[in-house]
Amino acid sequence: MYRLLLKSVKLQLLCIGLLAQLTQQAEQNFYTAGVVEFRQAEGNELLVWQENLAGYLEIIHSTNASATDIIIFPEATLNTIETASFVPAPEQQITPCLDDAQSLVYAEFLVKLSCAARETRKYIVINLSEQQLCSDTPEDTRPCASTGYNIFNTNVVFDRQGAVISRYRKVHLYGEMRNSTFKPETVAFDTDFNVTFGHFICFDIMFEQPTLQLLQQGVKDFVYPSMWFSQLPLLTSVQAQLSWAYANDVNLLAAGASMPKWGSTGTGIFHGRQGTIVSKMVTDAGERRIYVAQVPKYGPDNASQPPVDELELLPRDSASGLLLIKRDELENYKSVRLEQLLPPSSGVSSGLLQHQLCHGFICCNFKLHWRRRQAADETNFSYRLGAFDGWREEQHIDDANYVRNCAIFACTGTSIEQCGLMPDLEQQQAAFSFDNLTIEANYVKSSALLLMPNTLLADLYPLEPADFDWSLRELNNSHAIAARLTLTSPAPHNLLTFAIYGNYFDDVCTYHPNGTTEQNLQCGFKPLDDGATQLQALGVALSLLLALSLTLFN
Repeated sequence: MYRLLLKSVKLQLLCIGLLAQLTQQAEQNFYTAGVVEFRQAEGNELLVWQENLAGYLEIIHSTNASATDIIIFPEATLNTIETASFVPAPEQQITPCLDDAQSLVYAEFLVKLSCAARETRKYIVINLSEQQLCSDTPEDTRPCASTGYNIFNTNVVFDRQGAVISRYRKVHLYGEMRNSTFKPETVAFDTDFNVTFGHFICFDIMFEQPTLQLLQQGVKDFVYPSMWFSQLPLLTSVQAQLSWAYANDVNLLAAGASMPKWGSTGTGIFHGRQGTIVSKMVTDAGERRIYVAQVPKYGPDNASQPPVDELELLPRDSASGLLLIKRDELENYKSVRLEQLLPPSSGVSSGLLQHQLCHGFICCNFKLHWRRRQAADETNFSYRLGAFDGWREEQHIDDANYVRNCAIFACTGTSIEQCGLMPDLEQQQAAFSFDNLTIEANYVKSSALLLMPNTLLADLYPLEPADFDWSLRELNNSHAIAARLTLTSPAPHNLLTFAIYGNYFDDVCTYHPNGTTEQNLQCGFKPLDDGATQLQALGVALSLLLALSLTLFN
């Protein structure tokens, strides 16, 4: 009897201790997150999950991960289509570690990761290839594979007890042999440290669904597994992550697949307008490593909490030739070489250049305080000014964005085909330096529009918010927004990109200056004078009538 009583008391004390710990975590102004840069195993697709799982478990149980509340693993680094697993729906409240300990329903890796979350008392976010019977969704009348299964690119979230509390299936597939859901999903989950996370996967970040829907719901923290294929000059991995987090003023926890020879790397934690807390671009053979940081919470009014302990940014690797980087189709831009706009090099070594470049409905206004560098010669890389208004498309990719961009980008030679390439920094230096750069442009409004500052240095990291000023201003009597990006100090000599990126997503309900009144009204755009001209004329007429009546009665 005494032993049972003692055991009961100990259990109560344990529960009280855990409750006190959770209460303290909920009240703190930060949480501790770990994002994983992970090099997946290569080889037999039926067996690679075993090595990948071993790597996941090693990281979860590592000393570096011990302080974390939540860990995020990258996209497509656990299993393959050949080893796709069933995933329980969150409303079923299933804990695979307890409910399927023998892995009779769910794959062994799903069960063991559920157990790892339970053992370490952490939230764990993984990405996997999921299978679901087509018959489970009778409302989906699209053709089913001969196997009878749909295969999804899926995020799975375990809570501290190992239960599956959230599942998100990727909407925007990047040339993947996967299925999309019958209806796009918008998914968020709550935590015991009083933070709600939205989640999406890799290419989804370029689209309105689900990102803008989550933002409109007030979500301020996001988990983001990715296997990103970097592209110059505007869409390398960490460059895009910081740009998105800054523009939306949110916390973004990004975990990147680490396979530089395929073009995949890029991991980081970003705190809205404050910028990078930690980030990593791997340019060698790839790595398996967790990056941990304290992440400030946003308050009830969506204001950022006071900063947590100062964190030292990791040393940046120099970009090597091992990282494969794609190139944007810059031939579609309206562009001009910087040298074509400047006086001959023999006469002037510095100056101020102001130039406007228009393409479609976007006019980009550039202001450059430039200097020719003393070491400049014909082997050095230079710059072009560019403007683009149109669809951003890639071969073999079904989804596309409508974008309007204004950019200064590096070129390794005089032709446009030599732009968007990595300069050989051992052989080339920048032909110009800039004491200041400013880009201004007016963007017509749309039902869905995301304007972002976009920068990149030759080490493949972007400028931080302290290095630039960014402003958006609604123009009076105009369905347009004035965007302005300017440096706060001289540009580093290894600058590759300085740009405003305007994402119109599907370009639905965008104001068209040359469109009909009916078309614009259908999208909520009233005539620019909004009846003011007619009211003013009516006011003048009434004033005249009043004056005339007073004259007659007098």
